[in-house]
Amino acid sequence: MQFTTRPTLQGTFGMASATHWLAAQSAMAVLEDGGNAFDAAVAGAFVLHVVEPHLNGPAGEVPILLAPAGGAVRVLCGQGVAPAAATAARYRDLGLDLVPGTGPLAAAVPGAFDAWLLLLRDHGTKPLDDVLKYAIG
Repeated sequence: MQFTTRPTLQGTFGMASATHWLAAQSAMAVLEDGGNAFDAAVAGAFVLHVVEPHLNGPAGEVPILLAPAGGAVRVLCGQGVAPAAATAARYRDLGLDLVPGTGPLAAAVPGAFDAWLLLLRDHGTKPLDDVLKYAIG
């Protein structure tokens, strides 16, 4: 047996993987409690928001590839959108030829939080409080 710094997780009906073992453990707990893969993904993501906010936070972005049972692979875009006032004309009025790469004029509205909630609403089976209890705990 090879030494690892993380516990080995095994399952007979599902598996979860994450950059932090608490997120993977939480996702597995959701599966063991009768949730589906989408419920588990949302639970794991919100735990990551707590334990690794520098890598994965609610104010970030997340592109999600999903394959519902019997359906085609789909993309749920959790990429941030530009604020409504961030038009080409507005930037030109400010004397800019390009959208700045840094600073408040480069800001996007974060998309991760909404994307995870949409995934749970449209494909999950658990209510929000059931999947959030792991991050809260």
